[in-house]
Amino acid sequence: MIKKVYILILLIFISFQADASKLDTLSVLSESMGISINNIIIKPDSYQELDKMPVVYLLHGAYGDYTDWTSKVKGLGDFCDNNDIMIVCPDGGYNSWYFDSPIDSDFQYESYIVRELIPYIDSLYSTSKEREGRAITGLSMGGHGAFYLAFRNPNLFGSAGSMSGGLDIRPFHREWNISDRIGTIKKNPENWKKNTVINLIENLNRVDINIIFDCGKDDFFFDVNNAFHNKLLNYNIEHIYNIKEGKHNWQYWNKSVFEHLDFFNEHFISR
Repeated sequence: MIKKVYILILLIFISFQADASKLDTLSVLSESMGISINNIIIKPDSYQELDKMPVVYLLHGAYGDYTDWTSKVKGLGDFCDNNDIMIVCPDGGYNSWYFDSPIDSDFQYESYIVRELIPYIDSLYSTSKEREGRAITGLSMGGHGAFYLAFRNPNLFGSAGSMSGGLDIRPFHREWNISDRIGTIKKNPENWKKNTVINLIENLNRVDINIIFDCGKDDFFFDVNNAFHNKLLNYNIEHIYNIKEGKHNWQYWNKSVFEHLDFFNEHFISR
C-alpha cells in the first residue's frame, strides 16, 4: 500500500534559466526516511501548453548529488525544449545505490523514488501517468540504480538505461559504501545476490521494457557491462548495448546521456 506522502511545501520555484527551459528545485519530505530531499526538475519552455508530458528520471553516481547533471552537462534544457519532455534529477543520498537498505533505515531510496517522488511529480506536473511515458537512466551507481528500480518496478517504467553502470556490484564489495547499505558480502551473501541488478535479468522475460546501456572500453565497469550484455543475450532479451571509447568520467557521460534521451524519446507514447 502506498503511504501518504507529506510534502514539505518548500516547493522552491527557483525559476532560473537553463537554456530556454526552466529549472525548479523541489524539496520533498520523505516519510520513509523522515528527511527533506531536493530534486531538480527541468521543464520545457512550452510547459504551460503541454499535457501528459513524458518524463525521464536521471540518476547521479556515487559521491554525487541532485545538481550533478545540470551543473556538469550543457544542453539538457535545450533537449527538453526541442522534444517537449521533462527531466527529473533526484538526490540519491550519499552512496545509497538506490536500495531500500535492509540494515539502515536512513537509506530507503527505492521507496523514496518509487512510492514518494514519482507520485508527487505526477500530481504536481502535467506528466504522462502511463509507464510508456516514463523512463529512467543514470551514470555509474545511478546506472545500476536505474536498472534496479526499473526491473523491480516494471509497472512504472517503459524504458530504462545505464551509462557506465555498476551492473554487478559483487566484484566491488569493498567499494563505495555498498557494504554499509546491505552488509558485508561474507556475512550477508543473500543481500548481495538479490540486490545486484544482473540477477534481476531472469525476471525480464515477463516484462516489455526498452533497454539501452553503454560503457567505455577503459572503464573499470567494462567487464561487468559485458557480462550483463551476454546474460541478456542468453535470455533472449532485446536491448541496445554500445561499447565506446572512453573512461569513467563526465567527458564520456556528456555524450552518452543524449543518446539515451534520443532513445527514450523514440519510444515515448504519442502525445
